[in-house]
Amino acid sequence: MSPTIRVDKEVYEALQQRAEPFVDTPNSTLRRILGLPGKATPSGPTATSPSPPEAALLPLLADRRLQPGQRLVWRRRNLNEVHYAEVLANGTLRLEDGSVHDTPSGAATTLAGNQQNGWKVFTTENGVLLGDMR
Repeated sequence: MSPTIRVDKEVYEALQQRAEPFVDTPNSTLRRILGLPGKATPSGPTATSPSPPEAALLPLLADRRLQPGQRLVWRRRNLNEVHYAEVLANGTLRLEDGSVHDTPSGAATTLAGNQQNGWKVFTTENGVLLGDMR
């Protein structure tokens, strides 16, 4: 279990200003500010479940609406591009470049280079919108 720290409102607001919306958590923002490498994803029998922001797809995995290893697709017809993301067992998404994202929106924002709602752009390979699966 990770230690808990408490910060005052001013510190929290400063973290929010430095965070990338829909992508960062307070922890990832602090890691970037402190120059620490990205946090490794826990694995193995002693791993704990991620906290809710890191577990965006866990409910869909838990009730088998999604499967680990399943590919999600974003067809950007106006740009003639197709992007793929792999659903990982811990509820995160891995893009083709190898980057791992805690949320569909974080993955989509990385792909687009601007704010995106991943729940509205990613589908299963069968064409089911991710947001409709919630």
